[in-house]
Amino acid sequence: MPHLVELNTFSSDAGNLTVLENIVPGAIKRVFYIYGAGDASRGGHRHHKTWNALICIHGSCRVYSNDGVNEEYFSLNNPTLCLILEPKDWHIMDSFSEDAILLVLSNECYDQADYIDEPYELNQLISQ
Repeated sequence: MPHLVELNTFSSDAGNLTVLENIVPGAIKRVFYIYGAGDASRGGHRHHKTWNALICIHGSCRVYSNDGVNEEYFSLNNPTLCLILEPKDWHIMDSFSEDAILLVLSNECYDQADYIDEPYELNQLISQ
């Protein structure tokens, strides 16, 4: 199940410093960011083994997640909030503000074979 984490942030007259440590299992092997998404939806998949950490470092966006049992929406609108997605969490990112920059950290390198594009079936949700 996805969960929001409040990242350690240290503030002073010199600005803010936010730290990401021990967020996903293993080492961070891939980092990417999404910006200029406009009205587009991104994602629409889950993984076999990849964990992701999502931080909207500027602006805001919404993340829908479904783990086969529960579904939930998360609003990412603060750079101190990090949404942790487990491999089983089918997700879609949307409602990007015009200035949104969504940073994603993964514990696996890109591998097309790790992606599961089909959402969970409705009857699978009802039977659990």
